[in-house]
Amino acid sequence: MPVVLPEWPPGTVAILATSGEAPHAIPVSTATRSGPRTVLLALASGRRSLERLRADPAVALAILSGEDVALTIHGSARVLDEPLPEGVVVAIDATHVQDHRRPEFAIEAGVQWRWTDAEAEERDARVRSALEELAARSNFA
Repeated sequence: MPVVLPEWPPGTVAILATSGEAPHAIPVSTATRSGPRTVLLALASGRRSLERLRADPAVALAILSGEDVALTIHGSARVLDEPLPEGVVVAIDATHVQDHRRPEFAIEAGVQWRWTDAEAEERDARVRSALEELAARSNFA
């Protein structure tokens, strides 16, 4: 069965796990669905996670929201040559989606992200907007 990613609300906190000597996980606020099997996100150019995924593109991206989304996307990451207000664009091509939903429980809320710095909040909004525009004009399979 082909991989098809669900929709999730903009700004949903996701956890990006990269490999290397030991697994490394960070929260990201910019995960944007860009087709049935592709996710775009932004990473600051100085992030260690970016260095790690360039060395080994295998990644996992966990997304939990109160919108009936509870999954981990397993796939391969690649850095795209696309302009962003801040950082770089990373595309994750999903090879497998692990659905964590079960009839025995419901995820009623995901982690809530609140910026405490107005400039950081504005920058995040600009980056997510740029990713959404890229996703809308790109043809990811």
